[in-house]
Amino acid sequence: MTTSAPPPPTGVPFDAHGIEPIGTESRDCSPWELFWIWCGANIAPINWVLGALGITLGLSLVETLIVVAVGNVIGCAVFGVFNVIGHRTAVNQMVLGRAAFGRSGAVVPGLVQFLLTMGWVGVNTWVVLDLVMTMLGEFGLTGGIWLKVVVATVIMAAQLGLALYGFYAIRSFEKYTVPATALVMAVMTVLALVTTDVHWSLAGQAMSPGDKFTAVTQLLTAIGIGWGLTWIPYASDYSRFVRVSSSARSVFWSSALGMYVPTVWLAALGACLASAGGGSDPSALVVSTFGVMAVPVLLLLVHGPIATNILNLYSCSLAALSIGVRAARWKVTLGAGLVASIVLAVFVEADSFAQAFDNWMVSILVWISPWAAIMVVDYAGVRQPATIPAAKLINPGIFQRA
Repeated sequence: MTTSAPPPPTGVPFDAHGIEPIGTESRDCSPWELFWIWCGANIAPINWVLGALGITLGLSLVETLIVVAVGNVIGCAVFGVFNVIGHRTAVNQMVLGRAAFGRSGAVVPGLVQFLLTMGWVGVNTWVVLDLVMTMLGEFGLTGGIWLKVVVATVIMAAQLGLALYGFYAIRSFEKYTVPATALVMAVMTVLALVTTDVHWSLAGQAMSPGDKFTAVTQLLTAIGIGWGLTWIPYASDYSRFVRVSSSARSVFWSSALGMYVPTVWLAALGACLASAGGGSDPSALVVSTFGVMAVPVLLLLVHGPIATNILNLYSCSLAALSIGVRAARWKVTLGAGLVASIVLAVFVEADSFAQAFDNWMVSILVWISPWAAIMVVDYAGVRQPATIPAAKLINPGIFQRA
């Protein structure tokens, strides 16, 4: 098990913390910094794709916007609750699962989370790859599959290098880069709405009530309630570093809004652009909307998926430690990059990204939904792990099942 060590007072230290409770001296993250972590994870082109998915499924623009806005109120609120749990216990999410499932029972969801994070790295890297390839195409640089391999390797290496330093590097990266990215996105939003012929009255496809219900539930799964729920297994990994003096209310709102604001904002933008006939491909949406300005815009948007993937890689290492893997974090991270590359290849070869992504989201929620429900019930009314010394979550203790 990795030993706990407080960060040095200067510079950006290597994060030596593992799955043990975070000591008070190491909990120096503010709620505002937590907001930027979750905001940075969601200011990404993939949210454009998810917003455009509603139009692709045949819903009207208004229906898509309503589903996205209302669904995320529920999903992000639940996500905020799990951040509060992490703040109160100072323990990462997969270890917290031992309170409800026991030490042995928590291995299964821990293993799923370990694989899930690697898969997400592949999905998000696909989006970055798609954007960069489009950008290079604007300069007349084409190279087929080999150019894709080279670009994907460079992107993956950058993500892995940053993730190796852990929480403190992630916090610094998000704190100083996300506000600038948000400003660029705000300018892009105004420019897009002014220059694009958004079809506010787009009625969508004629569908039976049953088909309409299916389309709505698919959108709820991909970017409504389901989006906030997919982040629950990560929540405590980062809120455990928030200062002890911070209130539960500030932790809840900083995390919930950090998830809600960029998700709804960019999904709505994606839906508006798709209503104008831009399709659901992120690079196609950018090029069709911004024309000659697409190149600098694409350069800036590469930040989003990388900001998301460093969280995936860090949480991947924590999940590995939680299920008993005894290996250096850098080895786990490199292994995650290998699996993520395989997932990336699957998405590159998929005929329809929208359909492939919806299937991916459904497979995730099949396990997260019941797991999260059990965790909430256990926390709120059964064992109340917030009142139990966090160290007991690390050792078998009273949580060991026969």
